Amino acid sequence: MKQDRTVNIEIGNEEWEGVYSNFVIITHSPSEFILDFARMLPGAKKAKVFSRIIMTPQNARALLATLENNIQKYEAEHGKIPLPSAEPGKGPIGFQANIENSEKK
Repeated sequence: MKQDRTVNIEIGNEEWEGVYSNFVIITHSPSEFILDFARMLPGAKKAKVFSRIIMTPQNARALLATLENNIQKYEAEHGKIPLPSAEPGKGPIGFQANIENSEKK
């Protein structure tokens, strides 16, 4: 039998506002994934990291599954999300899918 779980979450005023990010650097070691969320402004030569999230590989896998599920729900309601088709490094800076690696799954 599946048991419902309720988790009470507290969020501070500063966190409530959120942080905008259009650029992420993801690195990993055998024991953790590190996600550096940054903002890159047009014409800027560097991005500034505003938030660093460190998680276990198991939690990174769970995040991926949860994000995929939510994207499917979003696209069912609002339509497919288009991805930029520019060559890596030549198009707009921001979150970009690595098409070559995602096709090998």
